[in-house]
Amino acid sequence: MSTRHLFTSECVSMGHPDKVADQISDAVVDAFLAQDPDARVAVETLVTTDLVVLSGEINAKPGTQVLYEPLVRRTIREIGYDDPALEFDADSCNLHIHVHQQSPDISMGVDQDSGELGAGDQGLMFGYACDETPERMPLPITLARRILDRQVELRQDGTLPWLRPDAKSQVTVEYEGDRAVRLHTVLISTQHAPDIARAEYVEACIEQILRPSLPHDLLDDDTIFHVNPTGNFVIGGPHGDTGLTGRKIIVDTYGGWSRHGGGAFSGKDPSKVDRSAAYMCRYVARNLVDAGLARRCEVQLAYAIGVAEPLSVRVDTFGSGSASEVRLAELVREHFDLTPAGMLETLQLRRPIYLPTARFGHFGRSGDGYGWERSDRAETLRAATS
Repeated sequence: MSTRHLFTSECVSMGHPDKVADQISDAVVDAFLAQDPDARVAVETLVTTDLVVLSGEINAKPGTQVLYEPLVRRTIREIGYDDPALEFDADSCNLHIHVHQQSPDISMGVDQDSGELGAGDQGLMFGYACDETPERMPLPITLARRILDRQVELRQDGTLPWLRPDAKSQVTVEYEGDRAVRLHTVLISTQHAPDIARAEYVEACIEQILRPSLPHDLLDDDTIFHVNPTGNFVIGGPHGDTGLTGRKIIVDTYGGWSRHGGGAFSGKDPSKVDRSAAYMCRYVARNLVDAGLARRCEVQLAYAIGVAEPLSVRVDTFGSGSASEVRLAELVREHFDLTPAGMLETLQLRRPIYLPTARFGHFGRSGDGYGWERSDRAETLRAATS
């Protein structure tokens, strides 16, 4: 009996309306953390034609001051919306700010009388890692991101000057069991200038964006390529579709391969376990995989608001583990500080590092700002099971 099956993941570019909203929200988070590492920030952004609405709650030390308007306009300009013809322009869009003081009830739950830091919210968080790619990420979301990395590169360096900021990609991988054997379908939808002929941009997208982003050994004569399958894509960005913070939670994580607790990341300071615990779950899962204790690993944590210790810790290796899942969960509790304070310290989360995560992805990236991608516990975990 054949064990072949298909799996698809998508990604969206930094110019997608929802990602524009995410980046504005995380730019605000970074601006407060740069002045006050203990600032509490929970902000949401809405973007649409010629309009940005920023709202939320802040709690920061006296003297902390963030100038919202220049910050928002700079963020929009860096994304690439700097032309009034796009109907969403950094210099001319209307901006409405509705930010107020954080509820004292929330502050009371997080900052306890004992001095211990409680969870900033209740909820459940998941993290995932696998040995399918060097990034320890599932192949479909990895390739979908590479396509849009390439689109951004060619847009920003002027190689394809007709590209515009809004874009989406999608990759369907054919598997034999758990092994990728070929690319079934690859798609890019990218906003473009109105004066470029369809045949020209289709060929350029396939030959200069798609093919260079994909492993050649998984391409064959039957691989399907789609470029702007509905036709032209001139009207895009916030003018084409309203964007909101937190609507791309699957794009932000593992492309649908792993479960998701439902909480978004952007616009939240790291005292919110929606963000910090999801990063911690990824850190734990990656170290378990890099330790050779599993080929695939999903970690779940659950928290109650105001309570420091997680309510539950679960490890699922999908049958690929070299030790029992009960034992692996014990190891996780033994070798990782899963309290909010412990996660903040371990992953160095009280820093202005979040705008790039909203722009280029939260997992499978490298650099100082992605502390949850380190494998520095792998050897310790390996030794503990030997």
